[in-house]
Amino acid sequence: MVQWAGRAGMALIGLALAATTALAQTAPDTLGAIRARGQLVCGVSINAVGFALPDARGNFTGLDVDTCRAVAAAVLGDANKVRFVPTTSQVRFTALQSGEVDMLARNTTWTMGREVQLGLAFASVNFYDGQGFMVKQSLGVKSAKELDGATVCVQPGTTTELNLADYFRANRMRMTPVVIEQPEEIRQAFRSGRCDAYTNDASSLASFRAAEGREGEQYVLLPEIISKEPLGAVVRKGDWRWFDVVRWSHFAMVTAEELGITSKNIDSFMNSPNPDVQRLLGRSGEFGRAMGVDNEWAVRIIRQVGNFGESWERNITPMGVPRGINALWTQGGLQYAPPIR
Repeated sequence: MVQWAGRAGMALIGLALAATTALAQTAPDTLGAIRARGQLVCGVSINAVGFALPDARGNFTGLDVDTCRAVAAAVLGDANKVRFVPTTSQVRFTALQSGEVDMLARNTTWTMGREVQLGLAFASVNFYDGQGFMVKQSLGVKSAKELDGATVCVQPGTTTELNLADYFRANRMRMTPVVIEQPEEIRQAFRSGRCDAYTNDASSLASFRAAEGREGEQYVLLPEIISKEPLGAVVRKGDWRWFDVVRWSHFAMVTAEELGITSKNIDSFMNSPNPDVQRLLGRSGEFGRAMGVDNEWAVRIIRQVGNFGESWERNITPMGVPRGINALWTQGGLQYAPPIR
């Protein structure tokens, strides 16, 4: 009996090793593909002020853009080695699933359905958001509870569309959705008065208002926030080393802000005796190599992109959006990085 059990155990071990080898052979190698290409391909929003906006020369800036650039700095050593692919809400997941892009950083809400049904994994949250409503001042509306019978502009295929229906149903109000896919078309419909209200993530509404300049002064964000919308970077499931790099690139920016390390003062921290600083900057430990990059991955992110607070000040503060719940946990917010150790 003992001999049989021993043989059975060896057989099981052999099967486990074979399965592990097979998985290793079939697992995707996104890091390898990016290095061979010499460029990260990142899916972003279309003309979203504060998040992803190209200038006249095609150079992108924004909070989501910085998320992509941080990953490029960690993997390729150069934050500029990114090709940005503007994607609509309708095609963004297909673009990621098919491998057209390596990651998404484009105002995409983390939901259970998207993780368990679409084969995707959310690596980080760079903006804790919620769905709101915008109206023209001339409408005289002060609250979303006054929108009974209104027409509301909304994009299809989004959590926004579902939340809108739930909110009106829960509050026993009627509304007529004006469903338009393209962002600029939906904004034009709102400008022209085709709909009474425009609903989207509050960050997107603020981005739209900021882009309107003086014309934006006629638009009012109503006080109600009707949903939780954690926005962040998304990758395909299965390549967990790549997932780690994307996740910890964000955490490196948050940790740097926690420690007071910026793109301008990082050199003064290189010989810091603080163990947390030493591990972040690769002066001790082998944390970078464990992810498949070198140990100075975070140094490059901080030098070339900055810490999370620097990115926020550069991209979001000019829109008039306060940090709020996006502040560090030490300041009452939700931005919190696990320890590097």
